[in-house]
Amino acid sequence: MKPIESFINQVIHGDCVSVLPLIPSESVDFVCTDPPYLVNYRPRDGRKCSGDDSDYWLEPSFRDLYRVLKQNSLCVTFYGWPWIDRFMAVWKECGFRPVSHLTWVKSHCSREGYSRSFHEVGFLLAKGRPPKPLRPPPDVLPWEYTGNKLHTNQKPVLALTPLIEAYSKPGGIVLDPFTGCGSTGVAARQCNRRFILIDKVWQHCSTATRQVTAL
Repeated sequence: MKPIESFINQVIHGDCVSVLPLIPSESVDFVCTDPPYLVNYRPRDGRKCSGDDSDYWLEPSFRDLYRVLKQNSLCVTFYGWPWIDRFMAVWKECGFRPVSHLTWVKSHCSREGYSRSFHEVGFLLAKGRPPKPLRPPPDVLPWEYTGNKLHTNQKPVLALTPLIEAYSKPGGIVLDPFTGCGSTGVAARQCNRRFILIDKVWQHCSTATRQVTAL
């Protein structure tokens, strides 16, 4: 295990299953992350989403996320709704308690099946009994289409900033173990927070580094 200072404001290349055990317990103020959805996603351009075809990472990563979070803190995570039973079972087994369901409304259709999808979903998970924010954000949040230019499932920064502002304090440490192109890091810096970003794909780490150092 390493001192928390060695992780702060770093983009770390590695599988979070291996990296998270190196982070000290109860050292992180807030987790904001977008893990694979377990739907074997294949966009039209042929790109792949690493880890989307296996859940080997699900239990060990969230168990360590619970460990590294400070007492009475929160975690925001997107998830793949077709497998909510798997996600929820692991979250609760690891000790998390769901305290709110979040929806981001899109102006474009991102999927057509039995219905046309115009939203993303996530959960707000609690460790312990975190205090409620003075100004709780709405559970229906804005979205801005990124065109997924930097990542197959690129999240817009404006979708994350209200959550970072509400559930962490200036100077706090925000952790994203599935960082992708670095949107969480950008949002954290814009909110005057510190960050720890992890991704197993070197190209994503390189993109995230460019994103957070461009500010």
